[in-house]
Amino acid sequence: MVARVCAGLGVSHATLAVKVEPGNVQAEARAARYTALAQWMERDGLDALATAHHADDQAETLLLRLNRGSGVAGLAGVRGRGHVPGTRRPLLRPVLGWRRSELAEVVSAMGLTPVADPSNTDDRFDRARIRKALAKAEWLDVAALAASAAHLADADAALEWAAQREWAECVERAPLGLTYRPQAPRAVALRVLARIVTELDGTAPRGSAVARVFDALVARQPASIGGLVARALPEGWSFNRATQRRA
Repeated sequence: MVARVCAGLGVSHATLAVKVEPGNVQAEARAARYTALAQWMERDGLDALATAHHADDQAETLLLRLNRGSGVAGLAGVRGRGHVPGTRRPLLRPVLGWRRSELAEVVSAMGLTPVADPSNTDDRFDRARIRKALAKAEWLDVAALAASAAHLADADAALEWAAQREWAECVERAPLGLTYRPQAPRAVALRVLARIVTELDGTAPRGSAVARVFDALVARQPASIGGLVARALPEGWSFNRATQRRA
């Protein structure tokens, strides 16, 4: 259908086939789409990718993540500018401030009929249930929810700036790892801890695991995360790779 519309408008179009891995269908499908798009950009020498995420998507994302207990970074939702996952190529969302209904009116004015994706109303998916609940709650202001996500994105940027400064001033190389002398509030220190784990262990840790390590170190107790051991020492919190035992 999209190919036919693009052909009628004289717009270049490509249809990309993807393989969706088992598991969380929507999450795996999203990952497969972005992987295919990144490969397409590389192949055709494209400089940026634009998606059609809109204000209703943003409001749904905020409510979904509130329900999951997400932190500031998660509650900030999708951003107007970012990077295609797994690459440094720009990802743009030019209609993030528009409502779904407004975009439908634009499409209708062009003489086109919007396609209704069946998965958008499939109650097996959390987002579909949130979407239905949001539609019934007339007292909720979708535009205001989307604006709140934008404000949280500003807060997230401020925390990230503070975390980078904390890293530069309070993290030092040690013979077997890194030492951190925390000075900032908990929200900033958690980001520094996550960066330490990523740098030493090579994988991004879950937020709950980082919080557990932080609480243990504040209580002067040792803790482990991934392949690392963390200890509270007089000179600061030390993070070293765990010693591999020989069989």
